[in-house]
Amino acid sequence: MQAAVRRMVGGGGGPRMRFTQGRPLLLIGIAVVVLWLASGFYRVQPDELGVVLRFGAYSYRTDPGLHWHLPWPIEKVLLPAVTRINRTEIGYRSVNPQESENGANTRDVPSESLMLTGDENIIDINLTVFWKISNAENYLFAVRDPDNLVKAVAESSIREVIGRTPIQPALTTLRAQIEQDVHKQTQQILDRYGAGIEITQVQLQRVDPPPAVIESFRDVQRANTDAERMRNEAEAYRNDIVPRARGDAARIVAGGQADKQARVALATGQAQQFDAVLKAYQSAKDVTLQRMYLDTMRDILMHAQPLVVDNKLQGLLPFLPLNLPAPARRPAQTNPASSPSTAPAQAPAALAAPSGGTSSDQGSGQ
Repeated sequence: MQAAVRRMVGGGGGPRMRFTQGRPLLLIGIAVVVLWLASGFYRVQPDELGVVLRFGAYSYRTDPGLHWHLPWPIEKVLLPAVTRINRTEIGYRSVNPQESENGANTRDVPSESLMLTGDENIIDINLTVFWKISNAENYLFAVRDPDNLVKAVAESSIREVIGRTPIQPALTTLRAQIEQDVHKQTQQILDRYGAGIEITQVQLQRVDPPPAVIESFRDVQRANTDAERMRNEAEAYRNDIVPRARGDAARIVAGGQADKQARVALATGQAQQFDAVLKAYQSAKDVTLQRMYLDTMRDILMHAQPLVVDNKLQGLLPFLPLNLPAPARRPAQTNPASSPSTAPAQAPAALAAPSGGTSSDQGSGQ
């Protein structure tokens, strides 16, 4: 070793002098080798994964922590952040508000945001795709530019989904469904490419008509909202008034049925009563006629104001007091079995005596 070093450094003098003159170069060489070996140490952060390349080809991977590999140019380490959530923006770009002309924190990209819907309308959509690395080897070696790949695939997916969706549902009720469809389709395409990327979430940041017609479209939306509100109010009024009307109708029908049954029962009773009187009349005509006459006269006198006149009084004029109030009626105390006939109308207050005598004479004669 010393001879080799001496041959490299050359020079005259004794052996000891020649070795002393070559010591600095030896120390420098040792230091370079140590530094070269020390350059093989590397640290993998908690959100990273170490991928070691040997002569440019994949060799193995390492977990978070301190590791060592053969220094360059033999081996090389790549440290992709496999747990970090990456963000890809479609239709807009995030900017610094201080650098923006109008103070906004986003800048619209019309070439990406304007899309054609299923009913041939134009819609302005801003989309954000969140993704992470699922396979570090595929992410590093299977695709050249993973970020642009995610953007191109997501933009293609959103255009296809919007192309089969009408504009009105896309603006209102189908936003969540559109996000799910874009998420699913984007992931399927990336899996076919073997990109080693996992889509974690797709968010629609803005779904609006183009700026040129947005005010008119919002007027249409407000009109539709008012129509829906009025329809709901009409439904509420119908739900309130129809049950009440049905209840009133049922009550009226029930009352009519009850009145019908009462009247039918009353008519049936009266018919049965008339049949009983007819049978009694057919069996004993004189007795029945006399009894009916007495019952009728009793009812008349109970509800009238009789006036007894002496039979010696001649030229009595019958008087019907139409201008006087009718006296209060008292309920007739009759027995249906013995008095089959009902009470007739109220008799006049004064009656002229018949030619055969006065009413008192008739009562005494009977």
